[in-house]
Amino acid sequence: MITPRLEDLPHYSFDDYVQWEGRWELICGVPYAMSPSPSIAHQSISQHIASQLEKALENCRECHALLPVDWKIDEETTVQPDNLVVCGELKNAAYLSKTPTLIFEILSKSTAHKDRTTKFKLYEQEGVQHYVIVDPVENIAKVYRLQDGRYIKMIDASKEMIEFDLGKCSIQFEFAKIWL
Repeated sequence: MITPRLEDLPHYSFDDYVQWEGRWELICGVPYAMSPSPSIAHQSISQHIASQLEKALENCRECHALLPVDWKIDEETTVQPDNLVVCGELKNAAYLSKTPTLIFEILSKSTAHKDRTTKFKLYEQEGVQHYVIVDPVENIAKVYRLQDGRYIKMIDASKEMIEFDLGKCSIQFEFAKIWL
């Protein structure tokens, strides 16, 4: 079996990305299809996360809870985290250009490997302070915190209440409330 070398594969940029139909992510010039659409369980968990983040942040004027939005890291990398918190001023732009403080990725069969490896390394490298990988099959969320440039696993949460220090504010997040 012949395995293509990375340098032999097509390489794309943000200008290409904005022309594509459907949902995509672009990581280091390599496109990743975001289809099929997320399952009902995935969407339900995402909605529960979003609702809890919104409520937790209602008294913080600095931080904003967002659903999937293009985060343009550079000309070759644009991702769409499932749920995220961005602290500081948001510019009225077509995409996010600043590093989120907290990201939740909900695993699905088609994205699990990318979320656990590629995005894990990418978010670590980009300085995302908290990364939560949510497994809807096991009802476990792996919670990581950036320390000295590396992710340290804090807990495998299922029913726990976790405090996230977002810099300008802190929020309490109750994992028992996100499962179906």
